[in-house]
Parts: sequence; C-alpha cells; structure tokens
Amino acid sequence: MKKTISIITFLILIATFIFSGNVNATILEGEEVELDPEVDLNVETDKQIVRPGENVQVKVGFSENMGTYTVKIAYDDNIFEYVSVDGGTANDTKDKVNVVFHDETGGTNPRTNMSVTFKAKDNITTSNPTEFTITAEGLANADASEVYEDILTPIVKNVTVEPEYVNYKIELERMKDVLKDKENPMTISYSSSMGRYYEHARLVAEATTPAGATVKLLGTDEANLEHDIIQSGWGDAQGYKIGGKDVKQDLKVRAIFSEVGTYTITFNLIDRDDSDKAIASSTFSINVVDEVPTTEPEVPTTPEQPEIPTTPEQPQTPTQTPETQVPATTNTEVQNVAKQPSKLPKTGSNIYVPVIVVIALLSGAYIYYNKKNRF
Repeated sequence: MKKTISIITFLILIATFIFSGNVNATILEGEEVELDPEVDLNVETDKQIVRPGENVQVKVGFSENMGTYTVKIAYDDNIFEYVSVDGGTANDTKDKVNVVFHDETGGTNPRTNMSVTFKAKDNITTSNPTEFTITAEGLANADASEVYEDILTPIVKNVTVEPEYVNYKIELERMKDVLKDKENPMTISYSSSMGRYYEHARLVAEATTPAGATVKLLGTDEANLEHDIIQSGWGDAQGYKIGGKDVKQDLKVRAIFSEVGTYTITFNLIDRDDSDKAIASSTFSINVVDEVPTTEPEVPTTPEQPEIPTTPEQPQTPTQTPETQVPATTNTEVQNVAKQPSKLPKTGSNIYVPVIVVIALLSGAYIYYNKKNRF
C-alpha cells in the first residue's frame, strides 16, 4: 500500500515539473499571447441640466482614427427618447442605442468621434438625476490592420432632467368691508404653473394688530379639525407634499378681528426639511371697520314750495304767416256770422228793378178786376 502511494506521488511530481517547464519555456521564448492594444474614449454631454422637451447630445471621441466600431449607449427610456445619430447606423432598443460604423472606403474616411442625440420627455414634472452608460466593441484602426481591445467597463455620464420651476405665489381673497367681531370669510391660496416638489411644506402666518387687538384665522381640515393658522399654522406639524404642474391649493378660512383698525398679516409657505426656510411669502394689509358704510346717498328733504298764482292764459303764439293767419273768433262774433245772409245784396242802380215792380202791380190789378166782375 505504501509502495502504491509513493508511485502516485512520484508521478504527480514529474507531471508538475514538466508542466512548469513548458510554461517557463513559453515565457522565455516570447511565445505568450499578447493583449490587444487599447483605444481611449472621451465621453461628454453638451448639457448637465436638461429641461423637459429639450435635446441632449452624448459625444464619444476616440484617441485613434477608427475604421470600424460598435458603440452602445444605455439610457432610461422613462426619461429620454432616441432622436438621431451622427457617425454610424443606429439601432434603438428603447433602453439602449447600438451604433455600428464601418469605413466602406477601405480606410480613407475614418472617424475620430460620433454622437447620439436624445430628447427629454415632455411630461416630466420632477427633478430626475439619471445617467448614460457607454461601452464599445469591434474596435479597429482605419485600414483594419490593428484591432483594439473592447471597452466593456461602462463609462458613466450623469445628467439631470429637471423642469424650469416657477416660484409659488400666495394670494388672499376677501370682502371689501371687513367687520369687527364678525366671521369674515376669506380664501388663502398658493399656486405655481410649475412648482418645485417639497416633501414637507407647511403654511404659517403672523399678524401685527392695533394695540390690544387680536385676530384669528380659522380653517377646518378634512378630518373636521379646526386650526388657527396664526397660532399653529395649517395642517400636520410635519408638513405635506406639494409641487408639480399647475399646482394650486385654496384654503377657506373665517377671520375674526377684535378691534377696529389696520391689521397686517404675513403668510409664509415653508420647507420643514430645510429649517423652515420660506418657499414663498406675502404680506397683506386689512382695514377693519365697526359697520358697513352705506353706499346709497341720503336723499335730502325738499322744502314746501309756496303756491304759485295762476297766470291768465296767454294767447297761443301763431304759427302761420301774416298772409295766411286766421284771427281767433269770440262767441258773439260767431252768432253775428250766423245771422248774416249767405249772399250779399247788390249795391248801386239797376234798370230791371222798376220794370219788374210795374209788371207786378199790373198783374195784381188785373187779377183783382177779374175776381170783382165774377161776383
């Protein structure tokens, strides 16, 4: 048994010696396999901050003239979309663009750079840090006489896709007349067409009042809890999320002022995560009155006017011309006109009148004579 073990051990030693000798001989004779030479890549982006809807270009520069290459650029397709390529033929797989280039002129038109253009998606409303990762394979010089080692360790370029934020604006809507010791309805609102996101924002207020006066701004939340914004702020003490496109919040409150006078109220939208730093701030001046002034002017009492004596009726101003004017007639004149004949008598001498009188007399005498002779 011991003899057998010794033989096996001897054979292992001989094999190890032979293997080692061959390796050493290979190294000594310079016959080891050489690694491919390397080419350096210089990767840049033309923007570090990209707005939604804007393009960004990823540029890749080579340290050698390249006759052939395959460059792969991975990206987040939730944030970007592929647009175009310069320096090869692109195949977009929606999360990676593979760009293949081969100098078909046989080395007379090599490239020292290439680029891919991406577009940030329009619907992005928050800040999105992201990255492009670049690798390269199939690298060869202009005439393909020298092959370079593949670059498989990704080169990473970071960018941030972020909207162009618009500052928040605080507004206060109220009645024209604010009354003492009454619940005056008011609406506090803050808004932004593109508001930066905050995880823990909060609305607080502070007031400057006339001497000895107090003011309350009472609002009721969704849990039916009442808050005095001046005393404790609005909402949860840790704050709440705000931000995004066309963000707006309206808060209806009841304002109670104890005295007549001018009050100054300052509203602050604060970031609880940044030592209560003000995100937005606005100050409003409110004049409080005891009662609503009347808007209708008082109608003065008209003094009794003395009786105006009746004046005799004046003749109506004639409207006819002197040539056509007809004078007014009285009742007496009307009666006189009625007694007058319709035809006026003729004046002056007339020869026919005596002849007619004579004939009439003769006719009467003749008739009388005839009647007398009969009887």
